[in-house]
Amino acid sequence: MTVTQTPSATAPAAYEPTDRTVPTRSRDRARYDRETVHAILDQAYVCHLGFVRDGAPVVLPTLFGRVGERLYIHGSTGSRPLLAAGKADPGLPVCLTVTHVDGLVLARSAFHHSMNYRSVVVHGTAYQVTDAEECRMALDALVDHVVPGRSADSRPANAKELAATAVIRLDLDEVSAKIRTGGPNDDAEDLGLPFWSGVIPVAPAYGTPVPAADLTPGVALPDYLAAL
Repeated sequence: MTVTQTPSATAPAAYEPTDRTVPTRSRDRARYDRETVHAILDQAYVCHLGFVRDGAPVVLPTLFGRVGERLYIHGSTGSRPLLAAGKADPGLPVCLTVTHVDGLVLARSAFHHSMNYRSVVVHGTAYQVTDAEECRMALDALVDHVVPGRSADSRPANAKELAATAVIRLDLDEVSAKIRTGGPNDDAEDLGLPFWSGVIPVAPAYGTPVPAADLTPGVALPDYLAAL
């Protein structure tokens, strides 16, 4: 759900697996092709950004946007991860993740309960965006990631707001996806047990848009919101 640049025609179809992107369990669920990775990222609203601060791990939930082979994250200019990423060398080592839960998998045994999911893990070094034009483009991508077309239908950030906002960039180099689908994996000896087993689908749903209490009379609901 984001405005993206078309990948270069010379870009490989898949990311190269590394020691950090090959799972230790269920390796058959791993995916490295760009199409799968991009689709999972583009359908997510929230990512979790992990880094080390003062010797301790920190994980922050935040919005993000994808433009081609880069992810952009924004925040206050005073936030610690953005300050750390602003250092020219070495930047901020991070691990970024997104996850979709597609179903609750209920088995006959408690041990085999699971979830159907799609996830992406990105390892790399984040750097602060210092180019003004790239910063504006990244902020538009963040808005359009939440609702496509919204950046063109809202007031852009002014100079004061831009001065209070920092953006960091994370290249998609060391990346993997992991997917589970299907039903429960019950043991053969449990198949006759009198317990329900199967999958409960989970999917996001949009409600009817609620206008602001102070919305100017006559401002209609945009088509791109009605389409949700």
